[in-house]
Amino acid sequence: MEENEKEGFGELLKFTATGFAGGLILGVVLDSFGFQRNAVGQWLVRTLSGEGESIFEGAYSIRQRFRNAKISMSEAYGWGKFLFIPLPWFIDLASRLMGIDVYGVEGFYIPYFYALSDQIGANISGLVFLRKKEGSWFVAIKKYTRHPVMLASLLVILIVPVGLLAARIAGFSPTTQTYTALETIAANLCWVPPLVGWWRERRTSDEE
Repeated sequence: MEENEKEGFGELLKFTATGFAGGLILGVVLDSFGFQRNAVGQWLVRTLSGEGESIFEGAYSIRQRFRNAKISMSEAYGWGKFLFIPLPWFIDLASRLMGIDVYGVEGFYIPYFYALSDQIGANISGLVFLRKKEGSWFVAIKKYTRHPVMLASLLVILIVPVGLLAARIAGFSPTTQTYTALETIAANLCWVPPLVGWWRERRTSDEE
């Protein structure tokens, strides 16, 4: 790894499964009580399934600040995810108020933002971190295009909406809270970039 730095992505991997499990369990419970299409329930299920790990990653970043730890890419990444959590709430509400069928093809973007708005924030925050670290946008962008985590993040952001749209066109509809959780979990590939970062750190450690 450049400059023998540990970026701490292994710390972020452990948060994803908790969010997935929480969203799925809540979905099953709500369905059992007859709230299959309850809007508030769907908001909670999607928030846990798509952004649960971001809440924990935000807590991780806050903890790092209180510990006065050296600012790392993983901390900047966590802050970006945490700060973008509310974005899909407004998109979801606005869509419902505008009369968009959130269960149909035209509503495919809603689970996308629940699953990846935090990833978009993380990607932006990562680039800003590189700019502050390098002192130049040119150098930062050059580093960005060579950073496996940032590239994996960008790839996830671009690929997931295609998959969601294809699934809706094929006939999938989140008509229950369990389906809502499963759709959001499938779209939430936020674990991929930290996994790439963790693997990169492990490989570097093995080579030292």
